[in-house]
Amino acid sequence: MEKELRSPVSQRPLIVKDGKSKTGIGATVSIELNGEKMQVQLGKTILEICKENKIHIPTLCYHEDLCIAGNCRMCLVEVEGMRTLQASCAFPVTSPVKIKTFSDKVRKARKHIVDLMLSEHYGECYSCVRNNNCELQTLAKEYGVDSYEFGHICEPRFEIDSSSHAVVRDMDKCILCRRCVRTCIDLQEVGVLEAINRGYDTKISTFMDKPLADVICINCGQCINRCPTGALHANDPSDEIWKAIEDPKKHVVLQTAPSPRAAIGEEFGLPAGISMTGQLNTAIKRMGFDRVFDTNFTADLTIMEEGTELLSRLRKAIVDKDSSVMLPQFTSCSPGWVKFIEHFYPEYLDYLSTAKSPQQMFGSVIKTFYAKEEGIDPKDIVTVALMPCAAKKFECNRPEMDSSGFKDVDYGLTTREMAKMIREAGLRLPELPKTNFDEPFGDASGAGLIFGATGGVMEAALRTVYELVTGRPVPFKNLNIDVCRGMKGIKEASVKLENCKEEFGFLEGVELKFIVAHGTANAKHVMEMLIKGELAGYHFVEIMACPGGCIGGGGQPIPTSELIRKLRVKAIYEEEASMPVRKSHENPRIKYIYEKFLTDGPGGKLSHKLLHTKYLKRGKYIN
Repeated sequence: MEKELRSPVSQRPLIVKDGKSKTGIGATVSIELNGEKMQVQLGKTILEICKENKIHIPTLCYHEDLCIAGNCRMCLVEVEGMRTLQASCAFPVTSPVKIKTFSDKVRKARKHIVDLMLSEHYGECYSCVRNNNCELQTLAKEYGVDSYEFGHICEPRFEIDSSSHAVVRDMDKCILCRRCVRTCIDLQEVGVLEAINRGYDTKISTFMDKPLADVICINCGQCINRCPTGALHANDPSDEIWKAIEDPKKHVVLQTAPSPRAAIGEEFGLPAGISMTGQLNTAIKRMGFDRVFDTNFTADLTIMEEGTELLSRLRKAIVDKDSSVMLPQFTSCSPGWVKFIEHFYPEYLDYLSTAKSPQQMFGSVIKTFYAKEEGIDPKDIVTVALMPCAAKKFECNRPEMDSSGFKDVDYGLTTREMAKMIREAGLRLPELPKTNFDEPFGDASGAGLIFGATGGVMEAALRTVYELVTGRPVPFKNLNIDVCRGMKGIKEASVKLENCKEEFGFLEGVELKFIVAHGTANAKHVMEMLIKGELAGYHFVEIMACPGGCIGGGGQPIPTSELIRKLRVKAIYEEEASMPVRKSHENPRIKYIYEKFLTDGPGGKLSHKLLHTKYLKRGKYIN
């Protein structure tokens, strides 16, 4: 007996015979695609099928990281028997169909859509931050748009919002694809952006149309990475940096994080996954920076301080029976995550490590230890941080980040902005020779390098903490703690502490339990676990605000996708595997700074003054 059911998505029929459906894993359906007959997996969208068959279909609202929306209609195709053209991204194939992807009707419809978008798109391409990397511009060229078929607005409709240190909004360039909305609501679960009004008055806005600096934006910049046009971009300080470089009175130093080095080649036409560490050092020096240092040095410093803090908390909880100790300890090196917990879970701020991020530690060290060693007045030092992260711009402008007596880090620069500066200097990055980092911060460990990937901070910390406690390397092959690695949203694991050193005897037999999460949607889930009491017995939690960790940061090259993030991570791990020192506590420069400057050791009085911080709680800063 045959009966008809309806697909919950498309409302097209699913045929069921004898009470058994022709659906399930491996089920296929016959279709005709541009005259070619083929079997395809039932339930796949037309867009997915076309990608598999190397047929290009233009998209704007579609993004691999986001849910399906079908807003822009650029991916229209013709399906025989259907009265109207169908959005291929939102059309799952559940029964035999005949599809045309490039009929005259389809081509004209797509061109009209581009024309209509351009009619409300204010501004000139040549002065746009996304010139030559704009999806709308690409489609205009692809469909031969050489005039404004439906007119073109000549005056801006909206005021540019540059209130945020991290993100600039220019709604005159917005095409209402809603990628930013889905990124903020679905991917990150922050919910700052939404479409308001109707018809011609529709726009993407914040709560009560407030400036971005006045709402709960965490500055992660993930909206920028998925915006197809120049409607969203980072707040670029490169003009101020050029002025500092040209000022003979200023000593300008730049620190580079690992993630930009693994991704910046993409800005120069290289495929994802090729590290440019040595070439980038050369470019920075030729541009006129006085010194280029490795942020991995202070990543190692972060591990020493954060690891010491964890051991201190464990001692207080286990030996002193101090019930006020907050465990598990959460990492604090992701400024987007810190702002997330400040906004959404301020009553749980005491769970955060007080250790600053590597960026901010470096700023303190440069304007104190380095200034003294080099005999330079710290007021004449300009510190620039090359980061994969838009939130780092906000972090360096936080009022409490001045423990050196000055603004610790003067400017945060994204990977994209650094690539622009390199091009302005007339340099072709892939063609440059390799050079090393400058001393005295040229040495770093592989543990510092893997900070760039989700799980890297946890892996680096475990390598040091386990060895400090037991006197032995972590019990994982080649120091690779694979349970910390990979793109799973939340990872949980443990390692048992046995045969501990005498001073750490209180940890004998303890199963050190830890969690790794990336993306604030996963951070929210972890926080709900904490609230429900499900993290009792856990000791350490790493959270990164961005998908994939820093390699997927809001300042990284566009486009991004899970595959691209995986390739960047691969580049980091491959570079790390060949490094001579792979544990933070074995970095000779770390030993040197504690011997010569931070003489009371990790967690000591001077370390706490320069390398630790306070967080905003209920409107007041707390130590």
